[in-house]
Amino acid sequence: MDLSTAVWRKSSRSGSNGGQCVEVAANLPGVVAVRDSKDPNGPKLLFTPAEWGSFIGSVKAGHFDR
Repeated sequence: MDLSTAVWRKSSRSGSNGGQCVEVAANLPGVVAVRDSKDPNGPKLLFTPAEWGSFIGSVKAGHFDR
């Protein structure tokens, strides 16, 4: 998939010290792309908007808390 028009954004909760961050591009038709902010040219993960919404909902519900 061509991601050349992706508009990447980093979480507002990410620090500015170059830590473990992900970037998300949600401006693409029918897909949400995710990449490692430290390796922007590396691999990307692609999700449907429904999959991404389910994941975000689970995070907000605390399903991944330790």
